[in-house]
Amino acid sequence: MKKMRLRYAGTCRVCAKSLPARAEAIYDSETRTVICLECANEVGEPPAADLESLSDVTSLAESGVAGLSARREYDRRKAKDEQRLREKWGRFGGIAVALSEERQSTKAWERGAIGEERLGARLDSLADHGIAVLHDRRIPGSQANIDHIVITPSAIWVIDAKRYKGRPELKIEGGILRPRAEKLLVGRRDCTKLVDGVLKQVDVLRRLVPGPRVVGALCFVEADWPLIGGMFTTREIPVLSPRRLVKQLLQEAAGDVDVAAIRGAVASRFKPA
Repeated sequence: MKKMRLRYAGTCRVCAKSLPARAEAIYDSETRTVICLECANEVGEPPAADLESLSDVTSLAESGVAGLSARREYDRRKAKDEQRLREKWGRFGGIAVALSEERQSTKAWERGAIGEERLGARLDSLADHGIAVLHDRRIPGSQANIDHIVITPSAIWVIDAKRYKGRPELKIEGGILRPRAEKLLVGRRDCTKLVDGVLKQVDVLRRLVPGPRVVGALCFVEADWPLIGGMFTTREIPVLSPRRLVKQLLQEAAGDVDVAAIRGAVASRFKPA
């Protein structure tokens, strides 16, 4: 990672601001993404020097890169889509690529990567409060990954980041004559399966890292959260905004969990994706 003048226009992976060619920014050669200087200062990545010579790179490599696997998948799908167009249109392939819109199934991976990157930048700021953060960790024996793992003095947090539009809400059905059922809705979208996914991740952490309390959370980035309230819990999984999540984590600054030891145990079992 280093500060440079961009050869081509790009987009800041943290705030999504457009950066023109020749603008100064931080370039991450591993993820092939850029960070504007304002966001670099905000998340503590010093823009005034070549980051390849600083200890920040070592720390970043150990913690993982938020959204890296999603961005890789987006790049893979985008390249495959473009190759398909070039093969179909022959010498007009370049024009076809320029005029064609990205498929929604491909674009979804970029949206997800941006959501993880933005939340990851917020979580990284917790290091000054004795809280450890690991990003984009592979679940052992699986192709699935966990977006963020946060170790506080009180617990291990398993956090799934989603960049959805609409207002998250809890819908409860049944109760007296019928079995009670809880549904997680974001706008008109039924997202109940996301809760199932977080619960499975929590079970894996409890099994592989016994001892500390393990908490799961769903964090919706850019959702239509109200100014007051909005946070709720379904099946013991908090559903909340990035701001409320950070506030909740800071409230867990007291406890008897050895953060450094647990971080090492988690990192050894859950490798970067």
